Amino acid sequence: MKLRKQVTVCGGAIFCVAVFSLYLMLDRVQHDPARRQNGGNFPRSQISVLQNRIEQLEQLLEENHQIISHIKDSVMELTDTGAVSPSGHLPFRSANGSWVLPFDGRPTFLAVKPQDCQFAVGRNGQADVQMLDVYSLLKFDNPDGGVWKQGFDITYDPDEWNSDPLQVFVVPHSHNDPGWIKTFDKYFTDQTQHILNNMVVKLAEDPRRKFIWSEISFFSKWWETADIHKQEAMRKLILGGQLEIVTGGWVMTDEANVHYFAMIDQLIEGHQWLERNLGITPRSGWAVDPFGHSATMPYLLKRANLTSMLIQRVHYSIKKHFASTRSLEFMWRQAWDSGSSTDIFCHMMPFYSYDVPHTCGPDPKICCQFDFKRLPGGRINCPWKVPPKTVVEANVAERAHLLLDQYRKKSKLYRSNVLLVPLGDDFRYDKALEWDQQYINYQKLFDYMNSHPEMHVQAQFGTLSDYFSAVYKKHGVAQGSRPADYPVLSGDFFAYADREDHYWTGYFTSRPFYKSLDRVIESHLRGAEILYSLAVANARHAGMEGRYPVSDYALLVDARRSVGLFQHHDAITGTAKENVVIDYGTNWIRQDRGIICISPYLSSPPPPLSATPTSSCAYDCFFPLLSNRYLVLFNPIEQERLCAVTVLVNTVRVRVLTEDGQTLPVQLSAQWSSASQMSAESEHDMSCFYSNNLSSPLNLFFSLPILALSSSCTLFHMQSIKRKDDPQEVKVQMQFMIYGTRPSKDKSGAYLFLPDGKAKPYNQKEPPVVRVVEGPLFSEVVAHYQHFHLVLNCFVFPGVDGYSIDITTMVDIRDQTNKELAMRLVTDIQSGDVFYTDLNGFQMQPRRLHLKLPLQANFYPMPSQAYIQDSSHRLTLHTAQSLGVSSLESGQLEVIMDRRLMQDDNRGLGQGLKDNKRTANRFRLLLESRSTGNKMMDSATTSFPSVLSHMTNAILNHEVLALPILPKRRGIPPLQTFAPLKSILPCDFHLLNLRSIQSQVRRHKNSERVGTVQEPGPAAAPAHVSDPDGLQHASGQRLHHQLGSHGDLRLQAQTALRAARTKSNKNPPDSSDQKPSRRWPQTGNRGVWVSLFC
Repeated sequence: MKLRKQVTVCGGAIFCVAVFSLYLMLDRVQHDPARRQNGGNFPRSQISVLQNRIEQLEQLLEENHQIISHIKDSVMELTDTGAVSPSGHLPFRSANGSWVLPFDGRPTFLAVKPQDCQFAVGRNGQADVQMLDVYSLLKFDNPDGGVWKQGFDITYDPDEWNSDPLQVFVVPHSHNDPGWIKTFDKYFTDQTQHILNNMVVKLAEDPRRKFIWSEISFFSKWWETADIHKQEAMRKLILGGQLEIVTGGWVMTDEANVHYFAMIDQLIEGHQWLERNLGITPRSGWAVDPFGHSATMPYLLKRANLTSMLIQRVHYSIKKHFASTRSLEFMWRQAWDSGSSTDIFCHMMPFYSYDVPHTCGPDPKICCQFDFKRLPGGRINCPWKVPPKTVVEANVAERAHLLLDQYRKKSKLYRSNVLLVPLGDDFRYDKALEWDQQYINYQKLFDYMNSHPEMHVQAQFGTLSDYFSAVYKKHGVAQGSRPADYPVLSGDFFAYADREDHYWTGYFTSRPFYKSLDRVIESHLRGAEILYSLAVANARHAGMEGRYPVSDYALLVDARRSVGLFQHHDAITGTAKENVVIDYGTNWIRQDRGIICISPYLSSPPPPLSATPTSSCAYDCFFPLLSNRYLVLFNPIEQERLCAVTVLVNTVRVRVLTEDGQTLPVQLSAQWSSASQMSAESEHDMSCFYSNNLSSPLNLFFSLPILALSSSCTLFHMQSIKRKDDPQEVKVQMQFMIYGTRPSKDKSGAYLFLPDGKAKPYNQKEPPVVRVVEGPLFSEVVAHYQHFHLVLNCFVFPGVDGYSIDITTMVDIRDQTNKELAMRLVTDIQSGDVFYTDLNGFQMQPRRLHLKLPLQANFYPMPSQAYIQDSSHRLTLHTAQSLGVSSLESGQLEVIMDRRLMQDDNRGLGQGLKDNKRTANRFRLLLESRSTGNKMMDSATTSFPSVLSHMTNAILNHEVLALPILPKRRGIPPLQTFAPLKSILPCDFHLLNLRSIQSQVRRHKNSERVGTVQEPGPAAAPAHVSDPDGLQHASGQRLHHQLGSHGDLRLQAQTALRAARTKSNKNPPDSSDQKPSRRWPQTGNRGVWVSLFC
């Protein structure tokens, strides 16, 4: 504004001088006697000069007209904002024309009071087995164990079962992946529907036959296609105990990359389906195929009222150790639980796999002979060259004793005489013949064993809960209770290795594009759930229930199931075939279109509930401003927030107004067509430093209200971060590294990470193009490398956003071969060999760097955050997508950002990773000072994020949703702020969702809201975007506006909310968690970005 006034004064002065000069010239000509005597005949040269001067005058008049037009606009803006007093809670214009953020006397930091952390203080769980200690204890060598290659020789005394016979439960099962080599629908058509159809017939033939089933996604699809007779037959099998539904989730979820929101949501979807259609609740968990196991899963199963669970894919050295100490069954307890309220009984399978050769006992050569699908003449056989034999009277004795020997040896690894023997594999029992082969031959073996008392065994088919019930009965304890002398374990089971040094740590990062997209869709689904529940409740309250389109509930159900399906352990992991991954993405778009508008990268949120959305689903927050346009902002978290909301428009002449007509502050940013090219109009409206081919180091320094950041522009490496309230500067250097893969033998693939050694620095021949933009609301630095673009955003307004640095890496390695790109943070924090990663965004797990293990073994999943710390500082890297992370040296954090691998890693996929996409990885880097108060929260086995860290993660993963609308008729649409909460919730309180559940009685007409697992509290606020001149400009710029401190823009409501927060000692003094808006992808060079702050 000050510059504009100076230009106005200067232009006016030039205009006055030009007019006065012309006047003097004409006056002199008029009174000059010589000229009169010449009859007024001017020389041609003088006439030409006069004409030029008249043209210059006309140009000056036009420029003056433009200046006056700018002055007019400025006066209008000043008039619009004149009603906002400096004591208000919205930003206002100062006397010199600059924007001022209001300050209401609250400190701009988050304080944590001792009473806020009672959960963390003294919550050190007591466990007999701590996985951190197990990793330190084991040598992780791999000696040959004989027939059990990864174990040891098992011996037993034949008479030890004389007084207590062995009780064997053979549990038939079929593991059905909802997408892997084939798509979900293709698997169902080719195999799964036949398995379930045969199940109805074959189980009914003999009441002694049992079976278990896990994946409700497949089961519900079969149910919808089955006739009433098949449905009743299936219901009879379940209620009669012949068929058990285990776990009951929509899928058998991955446990490394998934967020606990999605873990819970898919579990609820499956359990609700079972309750609504079958009236049952699962009792036991079954997870045979996830690639490692998280401590979050037993907690969720326990809270879902399951009493027991089974796991399989655990590091072979850990299995061997647990088998040698007979600790394969244990009570799994959360590390932070000082009591036993989180305990759940867990059974760990001891051998290599869940297939038949590795489940009856330690010798796969013998066990394979009892997989009767491999009988001679079939499509599969035994790799050990000894085929199964059909059981007949002539060989039943020999066959029974051979099998019993394996049963006895396996039972020696457990603490009871009750034995579990799974009988199945992937997509087994799809042919009626296999049902007969397995059940008839095994029943002959069981009949022989049970009819010979001298064998001291009772063998039978059973379900998983049959087995667990027998264990509890054997020890005389109630269901789910701890048997005497069984160990208590805490910790998790990452990273998983199935043989040699083949660590399954590559899938922590594989296909990061889909991992990122999944997290965005989860957030949008959650927002849609909240809006739907609030809309239905509000309609009921207003007596307008019949007018609300509750048929939209079907769209929510489809979206839940689409998101749930992707949590499958071959989907979000990035370990499915390329066509299957495309099918998952297509399914997202098709199922979510009704509530979440998805363009190629989910460019727009769901349409508003009370207005008509723009045509189709392609509005990607682009506003063609021929006239006024309207935008509803939805804050999906339960606290007030101050954040940037970015919108793309097509003109630089934009004002953004609140619903009551107040103008909001703006920062105009360019839209760039290339690394160094922006539109011509942008050059006049922003302050930008651009550099190419830097020949000498150039240091940049940003001084922000809370942080000070310095970096070097030679290679654009961050150098240091300093908090204003901390005298100590922390060195934080950002480096980019490249991993290769082994040159021979086994190589990295979708599952495995097998590097060719330590990472090498990323180098390119030309220096990066560095672009620096500084503005009143935030500053941005962009570095363009050949294979990635690095963007740092530093926000200058107070609140949560100002405490962390927003980092985006746009990665594109499609021209690479067998390379993995990593981002490494090198600091002077003395973290030693300890670092911390989260488990599913739910809890933190301490990690140790083990030099005795290969490099790839020290990587762990990072679904939401990882940090290092010493006695003075903690540095946390928050992430908006799951990636692999490690700390390979003291003071370092390293994240794998993308992987491009040309070969399969021999784990069944049959493909490499060659379908890479240009992917935006988003982070927040948070530096915190440690005090006595927060140091006492940590122990050797537990650690907790700060309240500030929790809020930083929330604003990164739950952005304000901008909902562009068109009114149904001309004029201003009847929109008003909707704030359902009477007051904000405490900053240390998070509700996961506000999920409507379909009633069993009145489907689609009677919704019940469940508040046990989910989140409320949003506010939706309309904003009015106008083009004051009714003009369109084909410029490319981003306009950043500021909308106050809450989604609710009513000042009286803000006052009440702030007062409520001040009175609550559980709320930190500045929990106005600001949240940066998502920058939706640009659609060419056609627009202006409008960023609103709410």
